[in-house]
Amino acid sequence: MTQLATGPTNGRNDRVVEVPRGLSGVVVTETTLGHVRGREGFYHYRQYSAIELATSRSLEDVWALMIDGELPDAAAGAAFAAEITPLRRVPDPLRPLLGPIARAGGGPLEGLRTALSLAGAVRGVRPLLDIDPATRRADALYACAITPTLLTALHRLRAGEEPVEPRDDLGYAANYLYMLTGREPDPAHARAIESYLISTIDHGFNASTFTARVIASTGADLTACLCGALGALSGPLHGGAPSRALDTLDAIGTPDRIDGWIRDRVLRGERIMGFGHPVYRTEDPRSRMLREIAESLGGDLVDFAVAVERRVLELLAELKPGRELHTNVEFYAGVVMELCGLPREMFTPTFASSRVIGWCANILEQSRDSKIIRPAARYVGPAPAQPVPPAI
Repeated sequence: MTQLATGPTNGRNDRVVEVPRGLSGVVVTETTLGHVRGREGFYHYRQYSAIELATSRSLEDVWALMIDGELPDAAAGAAFAAEITPLRRVPDPLRPLLGPIARAGGGPLEGLRTALSLAGAVRGVRPLLDIDPATRRADALYACAITPTLLTALHRLRAGEEPVEPRDDLGYAANYLYMLTGREPDPAHARAIESYLISTIDHGFNASTFTARVIASTGADLTACLCGALGALSGPLHGGAPSRALDTLDAIGTPDRIDGWIRDRVLRGERIMGFGHPVYRTEDPRSRMLREIAESLGGDLVDFAVAVERRVLELLAELKPGRELHTNVEFYAGVVMELCGLPREMFTPTFASSRVIGWCANILEQSRDSKIIRPAARYVGPAPAQPVPPAI
């Protein structure tokens, strides 16, 4: 970073700081929630490897870690599960509103912004600035618990089916698949989705997380922060890629078409969904984990995905030397979700359901800082102050 020598430019007689476009690499605050070490291909939640957590612990355990700061033992984990289980159910005043939301247009992710806002209103969620830490935590647990129920209900209602009530005897991931399909899921599928969900709870100050924290810095209520984050996540360059990566496999179709299809897109300057990441300069650890999960599930789709990945990486190294483009989380996330029976329109909503936990942890952390996030911009328009022309 370098300071500009142009004097006051932000309206407060402060000198401003030159930063890269997109705030790449800029540290804006301190956090205890985790960190992404892109050059190492490693990220962690608090003091634990996120991938190790995803392969060894339940989502509820990691949820407790992110919200409360400690990884629970068996007794504490059971107490946390008992606390969140009753929060999964949609409150009665909200139930009749879900049908119109689902039929209004758009998909479950768009519907979630409206439904979650209404859920907050029904609960009486108040601005973060006006409530104590215990109430903030309770609101956060409620939002995290009800999100998968809302998403699956909106999906089923949009398809002309009745919502499925959550079961108290199923964990988060198994319940999610059960509420989505109405059938008790294959344990291997439930565990695969659980590992995916854990691996996507948090990932540094990405666009949606930063959006949530900016809104939280204003003292707004928690659901307002979450709705803003959902808006950021809906962008295809952020959370909308898992289904697009799978669409790429469909478009290629057969192994003999891989080279021609990829080479043509790269030479035209088009983006290959599922490859490249703004932080990682080596293999995305989430991609490695999900590839292993996909291979354990097996099938023709997995074999084809592995073949496409191998050849895409070879072609990117040839056509874009020095760019350090590797497979990212979206590529195999789409494959795993497809194998586990999730419809493609639910790929990004599924990602959102886990990321709500990470957003809430960030919102709670930000709510303890009284400083509003208020950056500056450099004006580059016509020189002021020019005469205002008369209306004709």
